[in-house]
Amino acid sequence: MATKKAPQESALEIQPLKQGRVKLRMMGTTPLYFNSMSSKAMRDLLIGGGRKTAAQKKEIKHNPEQEFRDSVYKKSFGDTLLCFPAPGVKGAMATAALETDGITKTSVQRLIFLPQTHVQIWGKPQLKIDMVRSADMNKTPDMRTRAYLPRWCAEVDIAYVQPTLSAYSIVSLLTNAGSIVGIGDFRQEKGRGSFGTFQVLTEDSMGSFQNEWDELMLEDRAVQQDAMDNPVFADEQTEELMQFMAEERSRRDITLVA
Repeated sequence: MATKKAPQESALEIQPLKQGRVKLRMMGTTPLYFNSMSSKAMRDLLIGGGRKTAAQKKEIKHNPEQEFRDSVYKKSFGDTLLCFPAPGVKGAMATAALETDGITKTSVQRLIFLPQTHVQIWGKPQLKIDMVRSADMNKTPDMRTRAYLPRWCAEVDIAYVQPTLSAYSIVSLLTNAGSIVGIGDFRQEKGRGSFGTFQVLTEDSMGSFQNEWDELMLEDRAVQQDAMDNPVFADEQTEELMQFMAEERSRRDITLVA
């Protein structure tokens, strides 16, 4: 009597995923507020703030020039001094996926990669003071100084998994992120502000934006460093507040150390 042969198991073939890559241009459509945490705040979080001495309590609460310089993300090399964390751009794309058919936020987090750690930002920063509300229960008002870019642009390099995603889908998703999310402080995503929004272009699709792009390319590392060293005030309110600050420093005989 013939015995039945055991069925042979077929080998499982797994095809490796392919990776595509595209370089896109972000042209700001509304001004950009930088929102980096200051070095002092990070040190206080690391070792604790400690109690203020009697002399420290008499000091002026804010140092706008230092807060202005502390608000930006900087890098020590490259075409620009100013930059923005690449995870912030990817986060904007992930948030935009919530309002985009055909893709989920989780998919964006898994299938999209930004090879650089920071995205270069072109544009001339200005010093701007705004009234804000603290995060405490009483929403205590306070004044906050940040770097503010009336005009700005950036280039971002994005890698993605194929064939799940395509270059077209990456452009569409980043475009949605530029419209409904934005980057930086007071961004569109948060509701109150509409800052940090942008539109997406490629080198071959600049059209009428080419002249503005070329102008912004001139606002590079040297221009940005000079703007950080010699701040220009963004509006009349800021200028008035800084004049008041100068008078108060003179009254208290406070000398700033550069």
